Amino acid sequence: MRRIGISVYPGHVSNEENLKYIKLASRYGFKRIFTCLISVENEDMDKVVKEFKEMVAFANNLGMEVIADVAPEVFQKFGLSFNDLGFFKDLGLYGIRLDMGFSGLEESMMTYNPYGLKIELNMSNGTKYLDNIMSYKPNVENILGCHNFYPHVYTGLSYDHFVRCSKQFKELGIRTAAFVNSHNAKYGPWPVSEGLCTLEVHRNLPIEVQAKHLFATGLIDDVIIGNAFASEEELKKLSEVNSDMLEFTVELVDDIPEVERKIVLDEIHFNRGDVSEYVVRSTMTRVKYKGHDFPPFNTPDIKRGDILIDSSLYTRYAGELQIALKDMKNSGKTNVVGRIVDEEIFLLDYIEPWSKFKFVERK
Repeated sequence: MRRIGISVYPGHVSNEENLKYIKLASRYGFKRIFTCLISVENEDMDKVVKEFKEMVAFANNLGMEVIADVAPEVFQKFGLSFNDLGFFKDLGLYGIRLDMGFSGLEESMMTYNPYGLKIELNMSNGTKYLDNIMSYKPNVENILGCHNFYPHVYTGLSYDHFVRCSKQFKELGIRTAAFVNSHNAKYGPWPVSEGLCTLEVHRNLPIEVQAKHLFATGLIDDVIIGNAFASEEELKKLSEVNSDMLEFTVELVDDIPEVERKIVLDEIHFNRGDVSEYVVRSTMTRVKYKGHDFPPFNTPDIKRGDILIDSSLYTRYAGELQIALKDMKNSGKTNVVGRIVDEEIFLLDYIEPWSKFKFVERK
């Protein structure tokens, strides 16, 4: 089951504000929380630990799982050893994320901790780090993977690198996570905050489109908002993303007939296995509505991203729904009934043979 999550940063705002945000996110079905121990800078460590425990306990009571970002300096700061993770268990954590790792042996030993804490590894470096850990025979059941986020504009991961790194983990059956960026949030763990996403191409996209893309790759299980605080509207939009199937947001033409509207919005579509490079073809609608008259009513030339339904002039193809993958000349027999919103047209690249998909009308 795929999940969505938020991030909170103790020490940057009051605990009350963090708890309020956690409660709001829980209402919208968020199950994961990312937090950071690396960026905590406070000489009163007893206060830090007390507030941290309070926050984690609050989240746990709401059924949320909290993973804290750590690095070797965190172990040094708190006088900890990789052989004893009891400190993190006492904090109430579900797991710890190793932003910077050890030699491989230490990570493998951590996966056998008696508390069942998950050990989340940094997925973004693209080295043989995971292979090295695997050579030390870890308990793979306790390993998770999570990408970095990037607060500086233009420093996020390239898509190709993201795919290579993610495949290293997915091929071993390890659960994966990546970050998306709120456009309402003001801060992350560091002073620079120009958004906080994993992929650079996501930085200016709507939050729900970022998530749709990550899920559509088939490489990411959990999507986490990297910066805080996302707006309630963003939380709601992210909670409504279908993580199992691509749902395209569409705008329909004003004069679309009722049956054509139902074909677009009420059906689960799938692409035929014998794929075309020009159109995605959903053919079951022509079977369901066989015998219905589909007159031509809007037949301009076709642009990539247009939603098409063949008119009865195409006889046996009448009622077939298609999505244009290329610009094409219209024969005059195909109705353009709507269009995928511009910011989601790139997601057409993720429809494969037999892929299922739906449409949702833009509100």
